[in-house]
Amino acid sequence: MNRPVMRGPQRFMGPKIRPKNTRETLKRLWAYVKPEKSRLILILGIVLLNSLFLLLVPFFIGRAIDALTFQNGKVDFSMLFHIILILLIVYIFDTILNFTQGFTVAGVSQRMVQSLRAQLFIKLQRLPIAFFDTQPHGEIMSRLTNDIDNVSTTISQSTTSLISGLFTLVGALVMMLVLSPVLTLASLVTVPLVFLLTRFVAKNTSRLFREQQKSLGYLNVQIEEAISGIEVVRAFNHEGNMLLEFEEANENLRKIGLKAQIYSGFLMPLMNVISNVGFTVVASFGGYLATQSYITVGVIASFLTYSRQFSRPLNDMANIFNTLQSAMAGAERVFQVLDEGEEADDKTKAEVAGHFKGTVEFEEVGFGYEKGRSILKNINFKARPGMTVALVGPTGAGKTTIVNLLTRFYDVTSGKILIDGIDIREYSRASLRQNFGMVLQDTYLFAGTIMENLNYGRLNATEAEIEEAAKMANAHHFIKRLPKGSQTFLVEGGSNISQGQRQLLAITRAVLANPSILILDEATSSIDTRTESRIQKALLKLMKGRTSFVIAHRLSTIREADMIMVVDQGQIIEMGSHESLLHQEGFYFEMLQSQGATLGRV
Repeated sequence: MNRPVMRGPQRFMGPKIRPKNTRETLKRLWAYVKPEKSRLILILGIVLLNSLFLLLVPFFIGRAIDALTFQNGKVDFSMLFHIILILLIVYIFDTILNFTQGFTVAGVSQRMVQSLRAQLFIKLQRLPIAFFDTQPHGEIMSRLTNDIDNVSTTISQSTTSLISGLFTLVGALVMMLVLSPVLTLASLVTVPLVFLLTRFVAKNTSRLFREQQKSLGYLNVQIEEAISGIEVVRAFNHEGNMLLEFEEANENLRKIGLKAQIYSGFLMPLMNVISNVGFTVVASFGGYLATQSYITVGVIASFLTYSRQFSRPLNDMANIFNTLQSAMAGAERVFQVLDEGEEADDKTKAEVAGHFKGTVEFEEVGFGYEKGRSILKNINFKARPGMTVALVGPTGAGKTTIVNLLTRFYDVTSGKILIDGIDIREYSRASLRQNFGMVLQDTYLFAGTIMENLNYGRLNATEAEIEEAAKMANAHHFIKRLPKGSQTFLVEGGSNISQGQRQLLAITRAVLANPSILILDEATSSIDTRTESRIQKALLKLMKGRTSFVIAHRLSTIREADMIMVVDQGQIIEMGSHESLLHQEGFYFEMLQSQGATLGRV
């Protein structure tokens, strides 16, 4: 039985993306290379010298051949010796220049990519939560790693080859004209064929390399899901289905990659055929001119080498163009993320929130994740400082959305939210969120020690303060039992400890933050009943003097709430204390009856 999910790349890619403007992409990449202008000038100088040395080699080889020609029965050994010495010096300098060039180019490309990767990561910190809700994490990771590495490899390996090829192309053409204008015209017969072939191949490879990068991103999504959800996969015996989906994505990538490589692979063999045809034309025609005493054998040897130097850059640049198409596809995907809309900026004179007293008001609040589709409608309530407000209702009713609006993970579509009488949009987001402590249903712990994870609540907290917070959250006893105590290393997500222990650490983190407003979203959902009864006392201490919002279904959590709001289909349908709502015998009463039938609490 297949998982009820959309399969294939369309799952997250949406409509097929048309090819982007390659020229615009290059202009944007140039902005990252521009700070390296001085080193680029150095590289340009090295490439120019290197090309010049390479252009001198055929000329001197031709002179050497002419020196070997018998004149009056003798070989000009003096000239031959000097030519060999010159060639030796040229090759030594060429080696030094190549090393310097490679070292400099590697530094430029790595610094450029470092800047691009840093900007992309910074961008991810500024994007709204809605972006991450709609984008698979594997796809985002692919853009941050594979696509940027693709750009880096191309710049470090292809850019100098392209510049060198242009210099060599022009230089070889000049030398060919100097040696024999007639032979030069004969050698240019193949140039139109090269142009037409390159244009045909580039048109197809541009599209295929873009699809290849997209397919690679989808494959990363499959891998990321398979690893992060391995327990669920095995629990439901879906290893086979997961393998089939992976094989489907892998096969799709293989097919697209094969097409891209075939098209790009067509280029070099065909270019070699064209080059050999040109070489044959030059050799045949040059031989005829030599028999007529228009040119010497040494000139023919030099010219044939120059014709090779002229055709090789054409071949190389055509091949590099294919590589550039792949890099442009990766760069475009990176720039797509950089062009995403960020969270709305704070107001120009946004207030810096101090420690809130804790009065929270929702006035006619409406919200929808998508335009024209409301999730919350006409939400009105007021929580006074120190109150505990419980949000209950069916799954998907909008409870978590309400607290997400309070923390400005999303902004309201209509109405307003006030804290201490001021619209929360008047505060800067950073100062607003410093006043919140959150323990979410899906607890997340970072790879690192327990101490480092707890410090996330307050970076400047002392070890004694962390220990006190852990005791308050009832986490200290299990931390001390670990072999390395608070220095125990947690893997990503904290999967090497139990879910209940992860939630205890998350509660400790919230205690340490010392917030003025506390949000508990199913904070005790994965903790056994005995442990829950103990930490309820700690939570009551933590909530004392703080405005608290509790999303929970367990009666032990919501019975003590000052105000319980029943949310259904995006609206508050009942509001009051536990006792008053029971007397109403409405939705809340029915919910408790059904829960009591399961848990035996009624």
